[in-house]
Amino acid sequence: GGLGLCWAVTFTAWCNSHLRKAGTQIENIEEDFRDGLKLMLLLEVISGERLAKPERGKMRVHKISNVNKALDFIASKGVKLVSIGAEGKETMVEILRLETKPSWCLLSCFCPSLCLSLAEPAHFALFCLSHSWKDGLGFCALIHRHRPELIDYGKLRKDDPLTNLNTAFDVAEKYLDIPKMLDAEDIVGTARPDEKAIMTYVSSFYHAFSGAQKAETAANRICKVLAVNQENEQLMEDYEKLASDLLEWIRRTIPWLENRAPENTMQAMQQKLEDFRDYRRLHKPPKVQEKCQLEINFNTLQTKLRLSNRPAFMPSEGKMVSDINNAWGGLEQAEKGYEEWLLNEIRRLERLDHLAEKFRQKASIHESWTDGKEAMLQQKDYETATLSEIKALLKKHEAFESDLAAHQDRVEQIAAIAQELNELDYYDSPSVNARCQKICDQWDNLGALTQKRREALERTEKLLETIDQLYLEYAKRAAPFNNWMEGAMEDLQDTFIVHTIEEIQGLTTAHEQFKATLPDADKERQAILGIHNEVSKIVQTYHVNMAGTNPYTTITPQEINGKWEHVRQLVPRRDQALMEEHARQQQNERLRKQFGAQANVIGPWIQTKMEVQLFSFSFSFLICTQQPDKKEYFNERLKLFLFDFAFPAVRCAAEQFLLTFMALLPKCPGLHDSLVLQGEAEFARIMSIVDPNRMGVVTFQAFIDFMSRETADTDTADQVMASFKILAGDKNYITVDELRRELPPDQAEYCIARMAPYNGRDAVPGALDYMSFSTALYGESDL
Repeated sequence: GGLGLCWAVTFTAWCNSHLRKAGTQIENIEEDFRDGLKLMLLLEVISGERLAKPERGKMRVHKISNVNKALDFIASKGVKLVSIGAEGKETMVEILRLETKPSWCLLSCFCPSLCLSLAEPAHFALFCLSHSWKDGLGFCALIHRHRPELIDYGKLRKDDPLTNLNTAFDVAEKYLDIPKMLDAEDIVGTARPDEKAIMTYVSSFYHAFSGAQKAETAANRICKVLAVNQENEQLMEDYEKLASDLLEWIRRTIPWLENRAPENTMQAMQQKLEDFRDYRRLHKPPKVQEKCQLEINFNTLQTKLRLSNRPAFMPSEGKMVSDINNAWGGLEQAEKGYEEWLLNEIRRLERLDHLAEKFRQKASIHESWTDGKEAMLQQKDYETATLSEIKALLKKHEAFESDLAAHQDRVEQIAAIAQELNELDYYDSPSVNARCQKICDQWDNLGALTQKRREALERTEKLLETIDQLYLEYAKRAAPFNNWMEGAMEDLQDTFIVHTIEEIQGLTTAHEQFKATLPDADKERQAILGIHNEVSKIVQTYHVNMAGTNPYTTITPQEINGKWEHVRQLVPRRDQALMEEHARQQQNERLRKQFGAQANVIGPWIQTKMEVQLFSFSFSFLICTQQPDKKEYFNERLKLFLFDFAFPAVRCAAEQFLLTFMALLPKCPGLHDSLVLQGEAEFARIMSIVDPNRMGVVTFQAFIDFMSRETADTDTADQVMASFKILAGDKNYITVDELRRELPPDQAEYCIARMAPYNGRDAVPGALDYMSFSTALYGESDL
């Protein structure tokens, strides 16, 4: 039992292709068509007509009633329903199982021409609904006939039915909105495809193509009718717009022609007369043409409507031809007398213009003179002026006061003319009165500003004279005080070298005397600063805007305070240095006395031990000359010798030793041979140093100096400069940061305080000259 599977699937898809237009679908024919509701909906969709109202009940009688309504509608379309009726049948499924299924009747009813005309491709014919569609060429030919751009029929092959069917079904689903109702494999794999399934599928193509043809025909008919209506409507709109524009122009023009309000000036009245002449010459003639064209358009439109069986055109209320004619008559009535009124008004204004012109001339002359005077009197130029400039401004102000008094008569004349215009009832009296009042108010304001500026100038003159006197006094007292502070700073930083307690005590006494003068100096400083503070107080109290600094001096209070503070800082440093030096001299004095006492005791002992000491030193010297690697040993012995013979008590004995030593050289074979081995050149070099005058005598001091130079690790200015250049990275200058990074803090600050700025071409900000500093250390230049 049941419907054939292929037919059920195909018919279900065909029904859903129409039901989805109504927003629904079916899943199972046996269940969804049981109550007849969706069957009636399907008939309404595919027929485009309304069926009788369905029954919404759930009883069997309601279902049978709905199915009968559907069958009656099918029968009304000329389809014979043999042995088909809803009564006595249990369900719609049983009806569908009848041999002549109502679904087949639906297809027969609403798809009357399944074998569409196939003009292309040529010689294509359909013999039956089963075999003729099996190879797929029928479906493709059907699509190609109506939509040739979708399928290239010439490339299809009859021996490839599966490809042909899939091509047709895919194109129909994608471009024609026809759901895929059959599978190509089912058609090809069946010896005789189901005719009803094929017919159902083909009917979908029919609906798709026939609907497009009907829509095109209907569209053409509608376009033709609409074209006529649009043309008529355009004529109606043109009439309405033209009538509206013409009536609007008339409504705007009539109030303008009826306006009799006088203008304030002759020029305005003459412009009105010129506008009226332009109206008659330029504006009115085109409107006359528009009025004639409006009547022509109205008659033409009525004729077209009558010939096309359309009702007559009835314009909007107030836009009938008669309404336009009435409005036009009112326009012409308003024109009468307008030009005569204009001429009379112009003659009336001429009588008052002469007096008004006289008022304007005098007022303009006065306003031109007063232009900028208020701004000039309100200037604050005296706030930044010097004393000499203030005196010049006062003289200039006196000249302006004389000019102001001379313009008093003109102001009185202007007021008299304004009064006369008021008495004659001049139309522009309010503006004349306002201008006259403005002139009088301005005149009063000028008088007040003049007096105010004079007072300000005189007050500023007095203040600047006071400030000038204070500046002069400040300069007279600041200069000597500044020189005193600079001298004090030089003295406090001056380096002192003393050798006795008496010398350091003299410096201490002088320093104490200097400190005793500091309170008086501080009073003088306070007095000088008080003068500057008095100037500042005057400036702040009276809001004087000083144009510059003190013209008599460049010394500022900040500079005085800075130098004073520096002096105060240098005093305790000087105290400390003097105290330290005094203590050092006391210690030296004690050592000298102690040394004298001990030297007197040890003198005889040294005399007796001299020969032993001299021999020991001579032996050491001999060893050094013969064995250079013993130089360090000799250096130590030399230091002991120099120490022993550095005292005044033994200085004479040491000199005697040297003479004896030099005399013994030729007599000591071993020592003499050693010197010969060293070379005559080296001996000559030593003798040229210790005895440069070739006197044959070597003093003790010359010998000590020579031995000190030969044994000490000496430094030169060039070595110091080379060391500084290494620290500076081979630059010709060194910076503060490099000194502080490479040297101990106290030595770095010592160098920074004494190094002069570097002024070479490659100088950078803060560069210091280490070359001049190095040469100054060795007395080769001034530090």
